[in-house]
Amino acid sequence: MRIGDVAKATGTTPRALRHYEQAGLITSERASNGYRVYGEHTVVRVRNIRHLLAVGLTLDDVRAFLPCLDGDVAGAPPSAQGLRIAADRLAALNDRLAALTETRDRLESALRSAGGPGGLR
Repeated sequence: MRIGDVAKATGTTPRALRHYEQAGLITSERASNGYRVYGEHTVVRVRNIRHLLAVGLTLDDVRAFLPCLDGDVAGAPPSAQGLRIAADRLAALNDRLAALTETRDRLESALRSAGGPGGLR
């Protein structure tokens, strides 16, 4: 399959596919004309990558799932390692949310002090 075919079949872009390839998550071969050619299994792999990214994991996190990316990641029971990765990512997201909430609250307070509930206008 050519890159455009894989992109269309997975609802992604050729740019994202090149990014996944650069990250070592998918592979391709080069045709004699220089075009990337992907195996049929790449569609399943990319769908699994997109699923893992959609639930909040990073490409680095997804790399730990390489051995099972060609199967049914969404329907398979989670592994201990997968649960650990997801819990770590959730903790990192919660830390970021707490920091952002604190920053928002400080800014909101400063705006109220500067000009009432509407803040600076």
